[in-house]
Amino acid sequence: MADHSPTGPVELGAKMDYAEHDRTYAGFLMLAKYGSLFCAAVLLAMAFGFFAGGFFSAFVLFVLILALGAFILR
Repeated sequence: MADHSPTGPVELGAKMDYAEHDRTYAGFLMLAKYGSLFCAAVLLAMAFGFFAGGFFSAFVLFVLILALGAFILR
């Protein structure tokens, strides 16, 4: 079998760019929050449009849910 034990010095690597890590994490959280809001708004509007109203009333409900959710999540 091959010998996989290290033979040279261990590399410490480059300095970490923590500002970039923070921006990436904040972007991921924003995408997760607003993506979940969008999915929930679509599902609620589709259910409302199917059971209680038509396309226009479901679209109005969709926009209202997105506006209220964006206000709450900011």
